[in-house]
Amino acid sequence: MLEINNIRVSYGKVEVIKDVSFHIEKGEVVVIIGANGAGKTTIMRTITGLMKPSIGSIVFKGQDISKISAERIVAAGITMCPEGRQVFPQHTVSQNLKLGAYLIRHNRKLVQERMEKMYELFPILKERQQQLAGTLSGGEQQMLAIARAMMVDPELLLLDEPSAGLAPIYVKNTFDMIKKLSERGTTILLVEQMAKMALGVADRAYVLETGRIVISGSAQEIMHDPRVEESYLGQKKS
Repeated sequence: MLEINNIRVSYGKVEVIKDVSFHIEKGEVVVIIGANGAGKTTIMRTITGLMKPSIGSIVFKGQDISKISAERIVAAGITMCPEGRQVFPQHTVSQNLKLGAYLIRHNRKLVQERMEKMYELFPILKERQQQLAGTLSGGEQQMLAIARAMMVDPELLLLDEPSAGLAPIYVKNTFDMIKKLSERGTTILLVEQMAKMALGVADRAYVLETGRIVISGSAQEIMHDPRVEESYLGQKKS
């Protein structure tokens, strides 16, 4: 479904993504793990068109999307739930969902159908639909951010650090949500620092260090790789 081919991405003169290649198959959950500053968010921003690679290509369903606009990439079937949730705090839950449906806003019936589908997936949002997003708990805001990204029914959902800043109970709920979305057929690329939980819901994984992929394999292989155990899972070699 998605092929990243030898991309390089820079901020000014500083190259932060260095010859990265990976792929995602339809229906998979793929996770990229790595320390702060490794370049994980930059990869997400590049896939969604917010940044452009200086070299390389990003191919989605056979089309090179590396030079098209972010809006056209959303229309092609890719959406992102950004780090920090970034809900619109002074708008209600239902208004936030409608803003996520911007590209289909002229089809009111479809927008309403998508909202009802999100309320089925996230019942707490139905209870809170007239509540201002800024008054929701962190976990509820994360649900809303994911639901908003799902309003255009994407074929590929990008989740950037969905557990960041959440209390432990909401972290578990977030990963349960990811599993539920996967089970209903959504293809997911997940960037996450909570490696153990991320690997627990993923099919395959990549480890990114200083802008390069240094380890790749199935989630189970990565989870039991001694380098990953020591660096990301807090398990020291015996």
